[in-house]
Amino acid sequence: MQRLDGGSAVPLPLRGAIVALGNFDGFHLGHQAVVGRAVERARAEGRPAIVATFDPHPRRFFQPDAPPFRLTTLDQRERLFGAAGAAGMLVFHFDATLARLTARQFAEQLVETVGAAGVVTGEDFTFGKGREGNVEMLAALGAELGFTAETVPAVDLDGAVVSSSRIREFLAAGDPRAAAALLTRPFAIAAIVEGGAKLGRQLGYPTANMRLGKYLRPKYGIYAVRGRLPDGRVLDGVANLGIRPSFDPPIELLESFFFDFSGDLYDQMLEVDLIAYLRPEAKFDSLDALTVQMDKDAARAREILAQG
Repeated sequence: MQRLDGGSAVPLPLRGAIVALGNFDGFHLGHQAVVGRAVERARAEGRPAIVATFDPHPRRFFQPDAPPFRLTTLDQRERLFGAAGAAGMLVFHFDATLARLTARQFAEQLVETVGAAGVVTGEDFTFGKGREGNVEMLAALGAELGFTAETVPAVDLDGAVVSSSRIREFLAAGDPRAAAALLTRPFAIAAIVEGGAKLGRQLGYPTANMRLGKYLRPKYGIYAVRGRLPDGRVLDGVANLGIRPSFDPPIELLESFFFDFSGDLYDQMLEVDLIAYLRPEAKFDSLDALTVQMDKDAARAREILAQG
């Protein structure tokens, strides 16, 4: 799996690829259908498959002050695209130059940069300055420029279209299980573990503290979680996601306590899956009262995670 710069020509072995084109933040069921079709076509035609994505998200470029909404980092997407069968991830840096490209100019860039033999998108894909291009225009430009264009219909689940917006709504409402059904895996936050005030250690609950960065903010509260370490170990635990109202000053963190684990996680990249929402954050009158509740939260998380 190679990560490629959308502003440079791809290596010769990856030219002539079938390209899945979209942002694919979250890589949910709908995105998987688009990429799956591109990989299927590539294998049938003896070509490489490339997934083209954008960074930052176009919405972030046009609305720089919007609250955080990202569901996946580029590193997470690269891993997911590779697992889906793609040979490369092509990253278009979304800046003022890219935003000014007309639909035709962008299509020409696909030919010049990738030598694309085919492009697969979702049926709602738009491109070019002012979003002037749609799937019909892409097909017409492809016929002229020498690549085929194919669209994949939206995926329905439980009578509603699978979308990143729905996933964000579920997470904001404290329903990670519903979000996971659309993602086909738990929503996961990946970040470097930072040092803290070691308050959890004093209470018998040493935590791995992580900043949320540009991720969407799920509902603040206590979660049953699974942590994934760089060495492949998977750790069950319980986490506080929020601002820790029992402590001053309020600091927004994901603080995970992992059961039956003893070790130093500082400065390591940790990925934490949000499995189930247990309760909202609360402010306690004493550390004893907080510890009693933490014991209950840990027991409940163990019970949930033992179910698979």
